[in-house]
Amino acid sequence: MSPTDEQDYPEAGQTRTRLPGGDPYGGAPRRTGRSSSRSLVTVVGVVVLLISAIAFANRGDGSSADNTSDKSDRPRTSATAASGTKPVETKNAGIPSGFAHSGQGAESAAANYAVALGSAEMFNKASRDAILQTIMTPPNVASSQAAMDKAYTAAFNQSLGLNTDGSAPKGYTFVSRTSPIGTKITEATSDSATVEIWCSGLLGLAGDKSINPVTNSWFTITMKLEWTSSDWKIITHSQQEGPAPVPGDDKASSSDEMSKAVEEYGGFTYAR
Repeated sequence: MSPTDEQDYPEAGQTRTRLPGGDPYGGAPRRTGRSSSRSLVTVVGVVVLLISAIAFANRGDGSSADNTSDKSDRPRTSATAASGTKPVETKNAGIPSGFAHSGQGAESAAANYAVALGSAEMFNKASRDAILQTIMTPPNVASSQAAMDKAYTAAFNQSLGLNTDGSAPKGYTFVSRTSPIGTKITEATSDSATVEIWCSGLLGLAGDKSINPVTNSWFTITMKLEWTSSDWKIITHSQQEGPAPVPGDDKASSSDEMSKAVEEYGGFTYAR
């Protein structure tokens, strides 16, 4: 995915992952040095990232956000072992909510929000507005929705082979997914945190005559979260390419195989 700049929003009291302004695979991921169709995919990611906004919580081994500010107490790597902390059990607009007021809660929120911002639902206005209403801090919802509307236009959807409303044409399957590989907190206070999420993303249109086949990309999303209304919400968000592994020798699947996989395998809810 191509790097994107971070856009700040007022904190009075803003993602693709796969989000307009950055890759929506954080927002939608795209790489350089490819065909014109691949370039369109890159645009999606850039737009998404520039618009996202997040404030993240502190990281710790089950302790409160206040107790993780001391870097000497943190592991150098982002441990993902189970902590015994009860995971979230609620959802809002299909997105996990009610995260713990802790470092682990912030990381879990960041991972889940990256998935939402990089989903195919971001290409439809109604579902996109619902996502942003759920994950953004209240003061930033309206500005985030307006910015996304400028990125996810009918013309943009058509350039990807979609219908104007973001749906896939008959006989095709639209794929837009972000999968977090790992997370780490780089800065934290009791009620805010900056979290980096290393992700892999899929974006494209599966179908025999698709000019934008499903491709994979790797990127890192930097989110800032804020603890508000008893949950973590996004304030700012940005994205950059990599780290990317050396491509393997896997044979590309057919469009039918890819469509079947997308329809049969659901996404994950991330919690520690």
